[in-house]
Amino acid sequence: MRVLVLVPTRLKRNSAQRLLLEGALQSIAAQQLPAELKIRVEVSIGVDPGATLPGDLLLPSNATAVEAASASQACALNAAAARFDHDVLAILEDDDQWLPNFLHVSLVAMERHGLDFVSSTQLQVDAAGRTLGINDFPIPSGWVMRRAAWEAVGPFDASYRFHLDNEWLGRLALRGGRRAHLLESTAPVDLEWMDVRPCLRRFMRCAGPNAGLLRHGNPVPLVIRVVHGGSGMAMLRNDPDAQMVGQLEYERLLAAFGRIPW
Repeated sequence: MRVLVLVPTRLKRNSAQRLLLEGALQSIAAQQLPAELKIRVEVSIGVDPGATLPGDLLLPSNATAVEAASASQACALNAAAARFDHDVLAILEDDDQWLPNFLHVSLVAMERHGLDFVSSTQLQVDAAGRTLGINDFPIPSGWVMRRAAWEAVGPFDASYRFHLDNEWLGRLALRGGRRAHLLESTAPVDLEWMDVRPCLRRFMRCAGPNAGLLRHGNPVPLVIRVVHGGSGMAMLRNDPDAQMVGQLEYERLLAAFGRIPW
């Protein structure tokens, strides 16, 4: 099995001047995959037009960088996916990381349950690594999908600046994609117990008819999401202009799908 991991990056650094991309690449390299499964992982890094990888980045032998047509997350992802002829596609944004068993758990879930696509909850941490809580929205950093799913849905819509993931998930639902959202082992999966995790209830309402929740054996989420001031979500919280763009995108999503897809 061949797996291609898309990693969009702006080549930003943290407060210690370490490239965020470096941490993402290390977490991909640390994936624990049984040798008998013969899984080959390759990495495609999407960068802005004219960007070059810094000299202090040690690029793994299984990774290549691809220049996007325009400076946006959607374009970076689409450029990174341009050479996708693998069996499976996964996404990891450069400021997030996977736990070592993320990819194996995701692949097993897809095979065992006949799924086209899986996503994951995330353990949110701050820049210092301190735990903030759990995020239940299916951010792209937890996406793993079969080749047929990507080909059926198509690339990201580059006219969306902030909610390109919602739009893509909406098209996945329209095409009948069978999907599951992976939860830590103690998360509620019955609606009557979701008052403590209302976003899981929202997932069940907004993800589409072929989506469900699926626990794995880990007591914590398999994806680590770093909350920091330079993210798109931070812009939506703090920048009035970004909030206006985000609201207009929500209106487009409602007009296209009748809901905000999850």
